[in-house]
Amino acid sequence: MKLTIIRLENFSAQDRIDLGKIWPEYSASSLTLDETHRIYAARFNERLLGAVRVTLGTTQGALDSLRIREVTRRRGVGQYLVDEVLRDNPNVVSWWMADVGVEDRVVMAAFMQALGFTPQENGWEKR
Repeated sequence: MKLTIIRLENFSAQDRIDLGKIWPEYSASSLTLDETHRIYAARFNERLLGAVRVTLGTTQGALDSLRIREVTRRRGVGQYLVDEVLRDNPNVVSWWMADVGVEDRVVMAAFMQALGFTPQENGWEKR
């Protein structure tokens, strides 16, 4: 099965289980899904391996809670996920990634810089 990046528009029972493993701090009912608030996820073999929350404005977007399940890290899943989010939202010219909830800021800083984001106070920015 191929790794795919999807925009979740509703949650299946399996999605709820997987999101609970990715984001144990959130309940599925607390995750808002609409045109402004989106969740993109990496799916492989009918399981979600990682996800990111996206909040969209007219030309600005914010990413938060980017997390890849630990057993899948360091395999390009996060890069593929962020690249697809940016590609799927071509009208957004300025992106912000908050560092809230980041498990390892040093690792995340290197990851975000590899994706072309610039370090800022409390996060990273890409224009």
